[in-house]
Amino acid sequence: MEMGHRFDVPEADAFTRAYWDAAAEGRLLIRRCGACARAHHYPREFCPYCWSEDVTWQDASGRATLYTWSVVHRNDLPPFGGRTPYVAAVVDLAEGPRMSTEIVGEAAGEASAGLRAGLELAVAFRDGVPVFRPAP
Repeated sequence: MEMGHRFDVPEADAFTRAYWDAAAEGRLLIRRCGACARAHHYPREFCPYCWSEDVTWQDASGRATLYTWSVVHRNDLPPFGGRTPYVAAVVDLAEGPRMSTEIVGEAAGEASAGLRAGLELAVAFRDGVPVFRPAP
């Protein structure tokens, strides 16, 4: 195993490098279609709604609402085993797309009982990876 290889993020390629570079700077990017104006996430080189290739990067607001979640108590894959329990979640970004992520902060672990569908969230970044926490 190479030193510094991460198992918790995809390997960046020429297309996704902009996304991961922005995340390392504390910015969440989404893609927006110039043809139908819909935003989407995960990043793709074409619009998943109208198939147009007229898509560009856009800074997301960082606001979201909780759609669904699950508290993970066991995960043997590195580095997740050291993070248990953690909250795996799907959130609705303010711009429209749904995103798989993790809920961090006081809402994670035992305090996850306070989570509810529709909970207002704000993006945070852990080691260059977008995660979400309850909005202040």
